Amino acid sequence: MPDRDHICKACDGTGLLADDEFWQYTCTVCGGDGIMMPNENPEPAVPFSVDDNNRVLE
Repeated sequence: MPDRDHICKACDGTGLLADDEFWQYTCTVCGGDGIMMPNENPEPAVPFSVDDNNRVLE
């Protein structure tokens, strides 16, 4: 189990996020691994696509 200080606060370590319609997608902050190290950049490497309802397209 990773140190609680390094768990991604956006997804609470699950690696998944859900929108208001409960569609689940990979966490865009940690990249889906559930861990954020202090030197990691939370910005995605490349912009991601969304649909008309702002749902992430994978």
